[in-house]
Amino acid sequence: VCCLEMTTKRKLIGRLVPCRCFRGEEEIVSVLDYSHCGLQQVPKEVFNFERTLEELYLDANQIEELPKQLFNCQALRKLSIPDNDLSSLPTTIASLVNLKELDISKNGIQDFPENIKCCKCLTIIEASVNPVSK
Repeated sequence: VCCLEMTTKRKLIGRLVPCRCFRGEEEIVSVLDYSHCGLQQVPKEVFNFERTLEELYLDANQIEELPKQLFNCQALRKLSIPDNDLSSLPTTIASLVNLKELDISKNGIQDFPENIKCCKCLTIIEASVNPVSK
């Protein structure tokens, strides 16, 4: 998979343990990095790890919208999507109740959905270089 980066711990385990798919175990991936991959949408592979994914980096791509399925990633703590082509954040962002950091800088976002306040753990929002009006 292009630009797929897993945690160092996972890389080490991957070398020591044979493929888990033959044993019926779920693969645990907590970090995915698809930065600078020329993507126009969030890769579908991301959703294979919606239970374990904690950090997702989609920096410097051409993504215009975030798919609804992304907001099923309940363990997500950091979402980094700067330097893309987003014009809005969907209201479904409120379902990311464990989100602590959100980087949406260098996009075209004009406002935040009112229900973003439902993200009770959200402590860092980087939204510079956006035409935010409210």
